[in-house]
Amino acid sequence: MGTTTFSGPVNSTNGFVGDITGAAKLPTYTVATAPSAVTAGAGTVIYVSDGLAGAPTVAVSDGTDWISAAGTAIAAA
Repeated sequence: MGTTTFSGPVNSTNGFVGDITGAAKLPTYTVATAPSAVTAGAGTVIYVSDGLAGAPTVAVSDGTDWISAAGTAIAAA
């Protein structure tokens, strides 16, 4: 199996599988600036600086809403 090195972001539409070496940085939003969870698509992961009642959280799109690490929809308050 070959190896390819990328110098920029990798966007996959067909199930990219690979290892992350080093730290991964998620796109950062507030609740007010988060993109549509529908448009982003199920499985998309973002960091929301105020998404857990004002506290930071990682959120995953379920295809309809952004769901926080606590299992609830993101909300600023």
